Amino acid sequence: MFNCPPTHGIPDSPAISGGRLIALTATIGSGKTVLTRRLREELERDDRVIVSRALSLEKAKISVPLLVSALFYDLSTEKTVSIPSQSERRERDLQELFRKAKRPVALFVDDAHDLHPKTLTALKRLVELVTEGGGQLAVILVGHPKLRNDLKRPQMEEIGDRTTVFEFGGLRDRQRDYIDWALRTALLPGVEPEDVLTEDAAVLLAAKLKTPLQIGRHLVRAFEAGFGASVKPVDAATVDGVLSRQIDDLEPQLTRHGYDAKSLAEQFDARPLEIRKLLRGALDPARTRELTDEMRAAACRSDPRTSRSCAGLAVSWVRRSQRGLRLNQRASQRPASLTQCASETVHHCASGRSSLQAATLMRLDPSLR
Repeated sequence: MFNCPPTHGIPDSPAISGGRLIALTATIGSGKTVLTRRLREELERDDRVIVSRALSLEKAKISVPLLVSALFYDLSTEKTVSIPSQSERRERDLQELFRKAKRPVALFVDDAHDLHPKTLTALKRLVELVTEGGGQLAVILVGHPKLRNDLKRPQMEEIGDRTTVFEFGGLRDRQRDYIDWALRTALLPGVEPEDVLTEDAAVLLAAKLKTPLQIGRHLVRAFEAGFGASVKPVDAATVDGVLSRQIDDLEPQLTRHGYDAKSLAEQFDARPLEIRKLLRGALDPARTRELTDEMRAAACRSDPRTSRSCAGLAVSWVRRSQRGLRLNQRASQRPASLTQCASETVHHCASGRSSLQAATLMRLDPSLR
């Protein structure tokens, strides 16, 4: 198994057995699913914590009653599980199940970034209900960075301040090591990575890609292209031909962090159609400037340590705005230079204190580092 670099901490058995709300966040493709699966397996082997999770495939419809049903199924020792329909009876029976279990319970909730704020608040009350009945329940919320940002919003103070957040950093700067590990794992004994992929090609992949999912997908594409063109080992030119040109565009980056047009529209009081037009650079110039200013202001109210991200965000959004202005040919005043915009953004970020917002999610392009 490839060993990822150190992260901001991963919840272990003692942390979970303490009974609390825990959020584990990571971008799409960074290995979050594999990590949570190994965490559940480790807890089950340790046998000090009962692991529970909802198996419903309709993740967008996950609610507290559904999670309570999962707890009944996982804690009950009866062959036929009976879940009371009357809420008071159901909650008293749940407390009794926890008392009989005599062990802490870890409830895993996948895709928690899609949970409604009222559902998150209800989960806090569920933990309190179990605690009052003499049991221990830890709720592990697994989701994209949007979950972490939502928990830090002032409106979510009731649950956000009671939640311990762990950020899984994925590969960080070890993409090149991961490529070498993936190739050695897949190749037959006696075949070296350099026999199938040149060093320049591997370096190019490591520079352009960030997550294991991206690397795996592009390695397959590169080998397919190399096979079709009878190129062995696969060289940098072949890799360059299969690299996605839109992989670092604004919309894909937002998606990897758990944001779509609907969630952005709700956060910035806009219509989903406006957000989609903004991402395409086709929105009316005046409205483009208005939304861009709102998003930049939200980014600049973040932690000062995110100022570099704010600078990258400013550059990305100004570029988008300029493109929209050129397409519409209706701009009466162009934005300031990119360098000036980025510098001003960093300056404002230095005094920011509020929670991260959707706009702070942009990573700096390699050319801007």
